[in-house]
Amino acid sequence: MPQQDSKKVELFERTPIPRAVMTMAVPTVLSSLVMVLYNLADTYFVGYLNDPVQNAAVTLAAPVLLAFNAVNNLFGVGAGSAMSRGLGRRDYDDVRRASSFGFYCALFCAAMFSLFCTLLKTPLLGILGAESTTIDATSSYLFYTTTCGAIPAILNVVMANFVRAEGSTLHASIGTMSGCILNMILDPIFILPFGLNMGAAGAGLATFISNCVACLYFFVLLFIRRGKTYVCLSPKMAKPTKAIAREVFTVGIPAGIQNLLNVTGMTVLNNFTAAFGTEPVAAMGIAYKINMIPMYIGMGISQGIMPLVGYTFVSKNIKRMKECIYFTAKVTICILFTMAVLCFAFAPGLIRLFIDNESVIDYGTRFLRGMCLGIPFLGFDFLGVGVYQACGKGHLSLGFALARKVVLEIPALFILNAVYPLYGLAYAQPITEFILAIAAAIVLRRLISQAEKSTNRIKEIPRQIMWRGISASVLCGSAE
Repeated sequence: MPQQDSKKVELFERTPIPRAVMTMAVPTVLSSLVMVLYNLADTYFVGYLNDPVQNAAVTLAAPVLLAFNAVNNLFGVGAGSAMSRGLGRRDYDDVRRASSFGFYCALFCAAMFSLFCTLLKTPLLGILGAESTTIDATSSYLFYTTTCGAIPAILNVVMANFVRAEGSTLHASIGTMSGCILNMILDPIFILPFGLNMGAAGAGLATFISNCVACLYFFVLLFIRRGKTYVCLSPKMAKPTKAIAREVFTVGIPAGIQNLLNVTGMTVLNNFTAAFGTEPVAAMGIAYKINMIPMYIGMGISQGIMPLVGYTFVSKNIKRMKECIYFTAKVTICILFTMAVLCFAFAPGLIRLFIDNESVIDYGTRFLRGMCLGIPFLGFDFLGVGVYQACGKGHLSLGFALARKVVLEIPALFILNAVYPLYGLAYAQPITEFILAIAAAIVLRRLISQAEKSTNRIKEIPRQIMWRGISASVLCGSAE
């Protein structure tokens, strides 16, 4: 048994809820914030070129990079959730098998992703909305980020999920942040005229190198901590039992589908925007990435507490799980509401940080202010999905993924663009998040209530056995 087991048990079972949540969530949120800066860095430094074509290229390629998350979630979140629940059961062999299975499946899928995107590059660029003015820059950016970079980009996130699943959120965050910080250092060198002057292609190359460094951090960490960690990358442990495969895929497949639907939604959004020209595409890309700051904070908090929720759920400590969820909801909503107000008030200045083009700034301000209206509702939505995944309720997270994109957001894009061309596109997300926040609150309350009833029934069994034994003794005594 790893030496750090007692510390993890202390964190999961006995540490006061506010401190336990902060211990798990703060490093993940910091990592998420750095990830946001990492995503913004390409847009920011490419914006220094004052060339809407280069900015549009980064925007148009974004759905492909977002598609990485389908693999990340399928095996990172899926196997990570299985690991947390295995820890709650004290079944450490299952924890090791889940991590090894998830790692090698992610490696294979990343290689296939890279291969298919390379072989099908021409039709892919058309689907993304690239036209004659943007196709070369978009193609160059995708070469470095996808053809070369899919494997390190996916593996470093998957391994971060594994490390986080056993409670080592700080190391998970350091690994992710190391690549992000390096990316921000390399971006100006590769993108701008004083350096290599590669434009969007330079942003892609910087991303590729940074992801390789982040991957290296996790490999070195796991080598140093061998014998002290449950994360296992041994090929011998990669063949799972049916139970482990079911646990991984029950959570991972809905999470992966959710991200594929996100890619679909972003592609539809970009195609609608592209019909109005290069400047609206650049503006939408900048507004969307600024909106990712509160989005990633909400997502970081929900992902940070997943190991704690999964552990307490499996170990039947429902009171502690409930306290964790309620405390997290209060903190998340307060933070996101404040951020929504700030983004709305300072929208023009935030867009201007990325490009000095008055037309793009005007478009971007209107887009960002529309998107901001949905920020306060993200907290319940992401928290709900995180809890469902942690508890192994993959069907619930899949239901919310389908509701978000297929039922609500994508139809709203069509309707709003017809009613209020171009500018209406920014309001599809707020409408979606408002409806889903209400649904998430209802489903969360029901899930907690069912878990409490289940736990109470288990507690009643020994009492019933005891009373039956006493009654039998009394009856036997009477018969004598």
